[in-house]
Amino acid sequence: MAKKLSLVPLGDRIVVMPSGKEGEKMLASGIIIPETVDKEKPAQGSVVAVGPGKYEDGKRLPMQVKVGDTVLFSKYGYDEVKIEGQEYYILSESGVLGVLK
Repeated sequence: MAKKLSLVPLGDRIVVMPSGKEGEKMLASGIIIPETVDKEKPAQGSVVAVGPGKYEDGKRLPMQVKVGDTVLFSKYGYDEVKIEGQEYYILSESGVLGVLK
């Protein structure tokens, strides 16, 4: 990503640019049919911004993810925002299921 994101997450939050909508089908009429709930898989995306970390016992805990990481996260554990036409997800670091290497 060449352009710097104008959103700075707070605490232990991260901003993720989601990967494509896997499993969705679009009909010729333009109606999008998502995967059924029983086939839901974790979402994935690329980390574009990372907060400074949360405070615990008066100390700031370092973040385990960094900008550029590709992460897996629960499909229901984030907030969606749209900045300059691009969709992003904001979630807590605890909502990340894993980092793809």
